[in-house]
Order: sequence, then C-alpha cells, then structure tokens
Amino acid sequence: MSGARRLPLTELSPYLLSAPPAGQVVAWTDVFSNHHPTEIEVGFGKGLFLLESAIAHSETNFLGIEISRKYQLFTATRIAKRNLVNVRLAKADARSFLSEHVGSGSIAAIHSYFPDPWWKKRHLKRRLFTPEFVRQCERVLCHGGSLFVATDVQEYFDVIWQLVHSYTMLGPALDSPDSQFDREGRTNFERKFRLQNRPILRRAFCKN
Repeated sequence: MSGARRLPLTELSPYLLSAPPAGQVVAWTDVFSNHHPTEIEVGFGKGLFLLESAIAHSETNFLGIEISRKYQLFTATRIAKRNLVNVRLAKADARSFLSEHVGSGSIAAIHSYFPDPWWKKRHLKRRLFTPEFVRQCERVLCHGGSLFVATDVQEYFDVIWQLVHSYTMLGPALDSPDSQFDREGRTNFERKFRLQNRPILRRAFCKN
C-alpha cells in the first residue's frame, strides 16, 4: 500500500488489541486506562475515520475492528506516529467479536461505513449486516447510543434498514442524518465517491 513506511511490531503493539479467550468480555477501563465512552468502527480499512476522530475527540476511546492484518498494521502505524493513546485496533471478525467480547450496554456508538455488499448470491452470507449482527449492535449499545451506517449501494441500504427495523428496537435518530454524521465523510471510500459524484446513503439509528 502507498503511504508511510510501516513501523516495527514492537512500536505498534501498544495499539493492537488481541482478542481475549472465547467468552471473555473486554473491560474498556483496562484497555484504555480511563472511563471515557468507547466507540467501535467495524471495517476501518486504511483508518482515516479513526485517525481524524481520535485527534478531534480525545475524550472518546475508539476501537477499530478489521479482518485484514495488512490494514490493521497500516493503520496502527498511522496511529502510532501520532501517539494517539485513545485508539486500539483488533484483527477479528466483528460479528464474533461483538457477540463474545463486548459487554451489554458498554458502547457509545458503532460506525460501519461502506461495508462490502458481496454482490454474488453465493457470497451473501459474508455480508456484515445480518439479523444476528444488528441484534448484537443493539445489545452492546448503551442507552442513547447510536449505530451509524453509510453505503453507496441502494440495495444494501434497504437491506440494512429492513434488518434494523425487523430485528431490533433501534429507531431513527432524531437529528438529521447530516448533523449526525459530523465526523463522517472522512473515509477513503467517501472521498473517492464524492469525487465521482456518486450518491451516498446514510442513516443513524439510536437506542432509546
């Protein structure tokens, strides 16, 4: 990947969160050594959203979950070079990580921006958004917590909306989508799609 040279693992290790044993819930106060609210980004890619959010909101902890080791190390290098102590990165399947390692009501927000739509029928089972995933999002969110979603795929957007509506009690956020996404628009996909004038579909759901 283009960009800065990756730092050695010894310098990245403070930012890498290893998945605990099966069934063990992560204690965020132990991970971040504070009592600040914690937000999760699922599928952080090159880490632009995490990077800018962590800089702008030092009062919030951020956990990024990404299945790709390559992106985990690439983003860890960006985080480490700026000494952002409020970010941790986990290489994991977010669906199992939420269900096994995230406590109920312990997360202030979940962000999922431009998840892979997995177009082919035989690949649909790989989609992030499933009935179980949205139920887990509802479970781990605290009262008043939010689920933020953005995609450029109308079909997937409709699927996400239907899943949240059918399998959870999460409701649309009271504020407008644009005001809810004050930190959105800073992913690499978002910037690319804006340059191409592609429509961006976004929604914020709230646990009330």
